[in-house]
Amino acid sequence: MNKRKFNPIKDKSAEIIEYIMASPDIPVDEGLQFKIRLSVEEAVENVVRYAYQGGIGWLEAGTELSNDGLELAIVLRDAGTPFNPLEREDPDVTAAAEDRDIGGLGIFLCKQMMDSIEYRYEEGCNILTMKKRL
Repeated sequence: MNKRKFNPIKDKSAEIIEYIMASPDIPVDEGLQFKIRLSVEEAVENVVRYAYQGGIGWLEAGTELSNDGLELAIVLRDAGTPFNPLEREDPDVTAAAEDRDIGGLGIFLCKQMMDSIEYRYEEGCNILTMKKRL
C-alpha cells in the first residue's frame, strides 16, 4: 500500500488530495480520475473539517491495487471523533434544494461515484475505504 500520514491536517486538504491523486495506483483514464477525485475531495474535506477540534490531528491516506490490478482501494484513517458517514440517510435529490436538509450530499456523491464504500471503527480509529473497479 502507498500511504502517508499527514499531521496536523489543518489547511492540508489540497495537499492530501494531490498526494492521493499522484499515486501510481490511480488510473490514467480521465473519466475514472474525475470520479475518484470527486470522492477523495469529499471524504478528505469531511475529515479535515469535522474529525478533530480545530483541525489538530492526523490523517493517514493510502491507495492500493488489488492483486489482479482491476480494483483500486483508497483508505483514509484518522483518530478523530468516531463518525460513520454511511449511517446518514441519503438526501432526497428529487426535492427542491431549499426543502432538503443541510449536509449529506458529499457522501451521497461518493456512493454514486465509487463502487463500494466501507466504514469501520477499529483501535480508536475511523477507517473509510472507497473502492473503484478499473
